[in-house]
Amino acid sequence: MVTFKPASEWHGRVDSEEGAGAIRWHQKVSLAPNGRSGQTVGMLGFACDAGVQRNKGRPGAAAGPDALRRQLGSLAWHGGDDLSVMDLGTVEVSGDALEQGQEELASRVAEALTSVSRLLVVGGGHETAWGSFSGLAKVYDPTTTRIGIINLDAHFDLRMKGEQGASSGTPFTQIAEHCGRDFFHYCCLGLARPSNTSSLFDRARAMGVSYREDRDMRVADIPDVIKQVREFSQGLDMLYLTIDLDVLPHYQAPGVSAPAARGVALEVVQAVIDEAQQIAATLPYGMPLVELCELNPEFDESGVTAKTAALLADTLLCQHCRS
Repeated sequence: MVTFKPASEWHGRVDSEEGAGAIRWHQKVSLAPNGRSGQTVGMLGFACDAGVQRNKGRPGAAAGPDALRRQLGSLAWHGGDDLSVMDLGTVEVSGDALEQGQEELASRVAEALTSVSRLLVVGGGHETAWGSFSGLAKVYDPTTTRIGIINLDAHFDLRMKGEQGASSGTPFTQIAEHCGRDFFHYCCLGLARPSNTSSLFDRARAMGVSYREDRDMRVADIPDVIKQVREFSQGLDMLYLTIDLDVLPHYQAPGVSAPAARGVALEVVQAVIDEAQQIAATLPYGMPLVELCELNPEFDESGVTAKTAALLADTLLCQHCRS
């Protein structure tokens, strides 16, 4: 079963004694258009465990969107007075209704993209990406608008569908099939070689995927990583950035389906985000869609993963307006 839960009021710390400059996230979020001038960014949740369960992972990421909202609410606001945030609610998937959930997510994404300058979709497992991209493709035809996908992830997620159908491991195969080989532009950064079979590497190479392994994404490698992102982005019209939190080291993101033994340091992830933001500012259609996936509060010791996700969400929704 698929349902939709409208956004509810955000809560957090209030520092009224500090004056007008002591604003926090929960004080900037609206649940409906507020009629103010300036830019509006949006958040949309996808509460789903079906994709991870089909992919034989540990479930729990369905609780991710609300966990992120709780952590984000009390963060200090640095987005300025002219930026507002609209919480667009959460698509909730019960049981194994994955495909129906992705269709609903696609419709909500397409609708949201007409009213916000940037939309952050929060999963759920990485099956979220197929629903998100499907919504993007309803607004921007990928055969005429060159959409570049940058995926920060320990996994290619280029698996073929199994007996149960699609899963959290298949979204980019599904996107490739939808777009066609000539219109599939995919860059996967942070791969853990032991977590991706040789057949996945072979498939990626056959599909022309740009990729880099986690062992080649140290802080010292940042210049080479940035060069790769720039080369990938040449000739594109738009970027879609999706982040699977399992790309981070296990101590930075314990609350995911498959914690990384090595992972990519947060400083490197931030460098990729910063570069993507700068490149997007030069592209015809920018970077209207971004995504965070795999936040699993059930395994999140001391809320570390949720805090990291909140930091990234703040960067993705506020920084592009400050730059």
